[in-house]
Amino acid sequence: MAPVLRRTLVAALLLAGVAVPSSLATSAQARPAGLSVIGWVLSGDDASVVRANASGVSMLSIDGVTLQPSGRTITDPDQANAAQLARAGHAAGLHVEIVLSNYSNRLGDFDRAAAHRLLSSAAHRHRVARQLARAVRRGGYDGVNVDLELVQRRDGAGLVALVRALQRRMPHARTVSVDVSAQSSTAAYRDHGYLLRRLGRFANVIDLMTYDDHGPGWSGPGPIGPLAWQRTTMTALLEQVPRHKARLGFGGYGYTWPTHGTGRSVTDDEARRLVADDGATATWNGAAGEWTARLSDGTVLWWADARSYALRLQLARDLGVGGVAVWRLGSVDQLV
Repeated sequence: MAPVLRRTLVAALLLAGVAVPSSLATSAQARPAGLSVIGWVLSGDDASVVRANASGVSMLSIDGVTLQPSGRTITDPDQANAAQLARAGHAAGLHVEIVLSNYSNRLGDFDRAAAHRLLSSAAHRHRVARQLARAVRRGGYDGVNVDLELVQRRDGAGLVALVRALQRRMPHARTVSVDVSAQSSTAAYRDHGYLLRRLGRFANVIDLMTYDDHGPGWSGPGPIGPLAWQRTTMTALLEQVPRHKARLGFGGYGYTWPTHGTGRSVTDDEARRLVADDGATATWNGAAGEWTARLSDGTVLWWADARSYALRLQLARDLGVGGVAVWRLGSVDQLV
């Protein structure tokens, strides 16, 4: 079977909700025509995750650098494993970025105060930019992905200044991408610290994180990244960001909402296993483009899988953006 015909058949099967035979899926691996695909991976993951998804990805972002609470320094990447992931990505011809995150294991959330300490201080911004540029050169990375979340309105200019400082510090061929939390209007983006027009001028790529619309701890049960919400938030972003720089974020995972206690995140495989072990039935929600199920103990699940991903590729094409960004490899079904 010709490669184009094979890929078309796989896409049709995914959209129809039909299981794809492994013989088709394995040989149909290919980056979607006309779109770039960014795949995030955790620094602790095995390189086999990269190799398994490499043919469906064009850029690899390794979640490996954390901003310290002081806002003036960063952790060193896990040199051994981050380097191993980078080597696997480069061997597959991928562009590889290292991620700067303000996630705090101590808080169990993103550290808003640390982000403010960094972004509000020119001295801190330049210091962190130097440290990141050094990490990029030492680790052989192709750029930096800035994933600072819970940014405040007062720090919008500081975020732009950090991106500019990174661009000045790194060699010309290196890239700087920025992750942006999805909002429904340009005013809401500004209120959350995103000066989109200026970010779009200085960043190479803007990854719009169109997921976590619902989740345990901040909402009742619902889809992770429903299609209509994704379209609305991306449309608002595109009022100020060039389409070729924008990437539609896709959350390839799920959440549980138990009747008692706090829910948790699950991979696609875990979600299906929970449903199968319980003897429950999963239902496809076409409007959201995700699966949902209710277990016998009342626990509700929502998750997005390969069928969901096929719809996000189509949405990215409909919106005319440069591609998609997937959180995360190893959780979502193998990319095709």
